[in-house]
Amino acid sequence: MLLLTLFRLLAMLPLRVLHAIGRALGRLVYALPGRYRERLRANAAQAGYADPAFARRAAGEAGAMILELPRVWLRDSECIDRVISDDLPIVVQALSEQRGVLCLTPHIGCFELSARYAAAKFKPFTVMFRPPRKQILAPVLEIARNTAGVTAVPANLQGVREFLRALKRKQWVGMLPDQAPSVGDGVWAPFFGRPAYTVTLAGKIASMTDAIVMIASCERLPKGQGWRLHCIRVTEPMPDTPEAQAALVNRYMEQMIRRFPEQYLWSYNRYKVPRGATPPAAAASGKSAHAEASERSHPGVDKVDHAERIAARDHERARG
Repeated sequence: MLLLTLFRLLAMLPLRVLHAIGRALGRLVYALPGRYRERLRANAAQAGYADPAFARRAAGEAGAMILELPRVWLRDSECIDRVISDDLPIVVQALSEQRGVLCLTPHIGCFELSARYAAAKFKPFTVMFRPPRKQILAPVLEIARNTAGVTAVPANLQGVREFLRALKRKQWVGMLPDQAPSVGDGVWAPFFGRPAYTVTLAGKIASMTDAIVMIASCERLPKGQGWRLHCIRVTEPMPDTPEAQAALVNRYMEQMIRRFPEQYLWSYNRYKVPRGATPPAAAASGKSAHAEASERSHPGVDKVDHAERIAARDHERARG
């Protein structure tokens, strides 16, 4: 309850003040030697942003992202009113087609605000989440997820089924496509020129439905003015293989990130090798991570992959 009280107090501060405090704290953390700074600089340099000044600004934006969350979660209607966009024609076109929309929101800008804005302005929105590892965050996240028009579902069989039902109702669903998945839930695909273990669920859902696929996020505007919603529609057909699907999603994510790169979460361990996964060099030689994991634990069929197969079967029966 102490954390929730702190969040409520922070939510009362002006957005400009929250961003200023967050940027100062972010730069302070970056100034301390350690793995955080090294990873941020290395990941940014991998994408072509090797300037140390860029890394410091990116660290500041990471701090601003954290400090704005109390206001976004607890006073979301006020935040929604401060969102502008130059990409609304893309949204209007999608709405006119009367199809479901799979919205992929990478860790850039205020990614928490995208679903809230879409639910308030356009369609009911279903998002997929992972339970918090630290139970101290549970009360805050419970309030954050229970917002008007947004339904949160877990990343399991139940969540996949809810996604498919929502898309069948021509609603919108959203997920984070750049979270490093567990072994069996992803494939190696290029991300800024380096193999990254990439979630396959987005490509599978898109292939199983006729959903429109979009990349979306909210850019943080200067001086606490609010946010700008960016949308990029995936115009290419979804490929057949998980590897090609993941590569396509990553290419479109790169396009979004390059629009306002300082606000991407470069410190996230995007290139890690999940426990039990085959490193990319070995995977390229022909042995998949899933096959290697199966050899070590024969009964251990991956739960999310099993959920996807069951959901696909249910979906095909419903269509028939």
